[in-house]
Amino acid sequence: MARRGRGRPPGASGTREAIIREARRQFAEHGYRATSLRAIGQAAGVDARLVLHYFGSKRDLFMESVELPIEPEQAIATVFADGVERVPENAARLLVSILEQTESRRPLVALLRAAVSEPEAADLIRDLLTSRLLVPIATRLGGSRAPLRASFVASQLVGVTIVRYVVKIPPMAEASREELVRALVPVFEHYLHGDWVEPA
Repeated sequence: MARRGRGRPPGASGTREAIIREARRQFAEHGYRATSLRAIGQAAGVDARLVLHYFGSKRDLFMESVELPIEPEQAIATVFADGVERVPENAARLLVSILEQTESRRPLVALLRAAVSEPEAADLIRDLLTSRLLVPIATRLGGSRAPLRASFVASQLVGVTIVRYVVKIPPMAEASREELVRALVPVFEHYLHGDWVEPA
């Protein structure tokens, strides 16, 4: 998914990686709009012009700095590892395990924050959550209108991420991991297996 950088001056080993590390942190903490190339360069110990040399633009740096917390194929294998009946629970546990780790949560938060104002980030979220992950899961489970079911599951993923980890609304922000899993399982069960969907 990441694109190739624009090259590296001789003797600048590690500079590009330092810029990417700092970009990941700032995009996650401050969002796309509030993060500047100057701030990223300063924190990485380089001039903003060198950031532009490597990446060309703020948008290109954002797209290259995004690291998905898990590949969709790996996530699907994990969700189906214990059979169809355990898919809602496995999906809930996988989601919570990703969100509870700072390093795996950070790129997802950065994407969600950027998606509000940056069309490319919104496209990336749609591609990750629907086309490559949730629609394949819903389709494999059977039932009518898999894309609609997948979009409702996506609403839970986005909502929990924003409410618990960005806005930090209590008491959800203080709930335990297991409480969060137990709350999500019946919701995922309803969206994926329920008969609430009208035929297309």
